[in-house]
Amino acid sequence: MPETSPRLIAAKTLVHALALTPLAILAWQFHDVWRNGSDALGADPVAEIEHRTGLWALRMLMIGLAVTPLRQLTGQPVLLRFRRMLGLYAFFYATLHLAVYLGLDLRGYWTQIFEEIVKRPYITVGFAAWLLLVPLAITSTQGLMRRLGRRWGQLHKLVYAIGVLAVLHFWWLVKSDIREPLLYAAILAVLLGWRVWKRFSPRRTAATR
Repeated sequence: MPETSPRLIAAKTLVHALALTPLAILAWQFHDVWRNGSDALGADPVAEIEHRTGLWALRMLMIGLAVTPLRQLTGQPVLLRFRRMLGLYAFFYATLHLAVYLGLDLRGYWTQIFEEIVKRPYITVGFAAWLLLVPLAITSTQGLMRRLGRRWGQLHKLVYAIGVLAVLHFWWLVKSDIREPLLYAAILAVLLGWRVWKRFSPRRTAATR
């Protein structure tokens, strides 16, 4: 499907709208708390904002990782047109998550981040996941994709490690009820397991023959 196809443009517009909806809701609730002192964000608004931005970063990452299996199952290569967009939204929400932590949680005492990274393992792995996302976001332009060639694909395989670190960050952050991080761990295991199976199943078939 051509990039200028009306159907593709409409589909991408819909994906953009859906991806930005959580942020729009969060912004409206934050405005309500700021102006009216409501409890729209619960007893701890900063923690709630951190949780939601981090959760949507993880969700966008999982959805992006699901594109390739869905394309292989459905035989619809057009789905790959959305993978880069979803990856950039994962980086966008992860950056918001980090910015909220630095600006609202640490309240501008940014030098503490290095102490926190050393002291708290969940911050260590979360920050590592964000750092690995940075080169993927930077190299997501068409020009750099062509310039890097095969190295682009090799670089973007970092997304698998990022997925593991992001789930681990969520798991270690939760102190008691691990059902939600366990769900994302299971989703990630299925998505990565599918890739392993697809990579080695043709070899097994050839060996059998």
